[in-house]
Amino acid sequence: MPIVVDIDVMLAGRKMPVGVLADRIGITPTNLAVLKKGGL
Repeated sequence: MPIVVDIDVMLAGRKMPVGVLADRIGITPTNLAVLKKGGL
Protein backbone atom coordinates (compact mmCIF):
# COMPACT_ATOMS: atom_id res chain seq x y z
CA MET A 1 0.00 0.00 0.00
CA PRO A 2 1.52 3.36 -1.01
CA ILE A 3 2.01 6.17 1.46
CA VAL A 4 0.34 9.34 0.18
CA VAL A 5 1.53 12.73 1.40
CA ASP A 6 0.20 16.02 0.04
CA ILE A 7 3.37 18.11 -0.10
CA ASP A 8 1.48 21.33 -0.82
CA VAL A 9 -0.66 20.93 2.32
CA MET A 10 2.38 20.18 4.46
CA LEU A 11 4.30 23.17 3.07
CA ALA A 12 1.35 25.50 3.62
CA GLY A 13 0.94 24.27 7.18
CA ARG A 14 4.59 25.01 7.89
CA LYS A 15 4.62 28.22 5.81
CA MET A 16 7.68 26.87 4.03
CA PRO A 17 8.61 27.65 0.40
CA VAL A 18 9.23 24.76 -1.98
CA GLY A 19 12.86 25.82 -2.44
CA VAL A 20 13.58 25.52 1.28
CA LEU A 21 12.15 21.99 1.41
CA ALA A 22 14.13 20.99 -1.67
CA ASP A 23 17.33 22.33 -0.11
CA ARG A 24 16.69 20.58 3.21
CA ILE A 25 16.12 17.18 1.60
CA GLY A 26 18.93 17.60 -0.91
CA ILE A 27 17.11 17.62 -4.25
CA THR A 28 16.49 20.29 -6.85
CA PRO A 29 13.24 22.24 -6.86
CA THR A 30 12.58 20.78 -10.31
CA ASN A 31 12.75 17.21 -8.99
CA LEU A 32 10.55 18.17 -6.05
CA ALA A 33 7.98 19.51 -8.52
CA VAL A 34 8.05 16.13 -10.29
CA LEU A 35 7.44 14.37 -6.98
CA LYS A 36 4.57 16.73 -6.17
CA LYS A 37 2.93 15.76 -9.46
CA GLY A 38 3.22 12.08 -8.61
CA GLY A 39 6.17 11.27 -10.84
CA LEU A 40 9.19 9.06 -10.23
